[in-house]
Amino acid sequence: MSAPVDTTDIFKKDIFAGKVVLVSGGGSGICRGLTEALLRHGAKAAIVSRTFSKLEKAAKEMSAATGGPVLPVAADVRKPEQVEAAVAKTVETYGRIDFLINGAAGNFLAPFEGLSYNAFRTVIEIDTLGTFNFTKAALPHLKASKGAVLNISATLHYTGKAFQLHVGAAKAAIDALTTHWAVELGPHGIRVNGISPGLIADTEGANRLAANFNEAAVPLQRVGKIKDVEQSALFLFSEAANYITGVTLVVDGGQWLNSGNHDYPNSILNFVGRTKSKM
Repeated sequence: MSAPVDTTDIFKKDIFAGKVVLVSGGGSGICRGLTEALLRHGAKAAIVSRTFSKLEKAAKEMSAATGGPVLPVAADVRKPEQVEAAVAKTVETYGRIDFLINGAAGNFLAPFEGLSYNAFRTVIEIDTLGTFNFTKAALPHLKASKGAVLNISATLHYTGKAFQLHVGAAKAAIDALTTHWAVELGPHGIRVNGISPGLIADTEGANRLAANFNEAAVPLQRVGKIKDVEQSALFLFSEAANYITGVTLVVDGGQWLNSGNHDYPNSILNFVGRTKSKM
């Protein structure tokens, strides 16, 4: 099965020249990959999370790897005043915000009966309220630039996933924000879309939550890569998607469609082998 290719083989290197992206959760994992992809294609970036020392290190590494400027800004996405300060710092530094990526998230495995009130509330606050807070604070600047928002979701709530109730609830709310914002902000020229990644290798989520993942459970027969998500994000931010809004794009190799087929692909292949047409 084909693997993702370098985005510079698909998109023009300067496709986002002059654009500024603000990314919550941009110092690690998938959102770091998305930030680096935009930097490689000409954008300037500001990345946000709570720990400045980790952010500063990530910013230096990302800038060295891509040649693009990266501003680290420490903020807790749950606190509107800190979010507003992060937005203000980004605009003070770069003069504008064109793209917003809402990627800050919390996750862990927990059965409902063992899920504390505080643990559930914390995930909702980081994922859902954090997405609301950043979009609210960045809105005046997105209106000025006729920019675009990308919300990072998940597929957990499409079918139900054991021990992931808290995250599924948070991401379902984010999907709702995506569609409502698409309707309300469209007249301002702002597009709002989402991406729901499946299991993505070399991320904290994959390392912590799916150590024994079976690639055979994915119809495309491989685990996802961060570059798979990068390619989709670049498309959604690009002019090629200028008539697309309110969409949450699933990037999981078809995994969520197959959640009920526990013996896939053997059961599928065996069935096909028994029922070949004799015509």
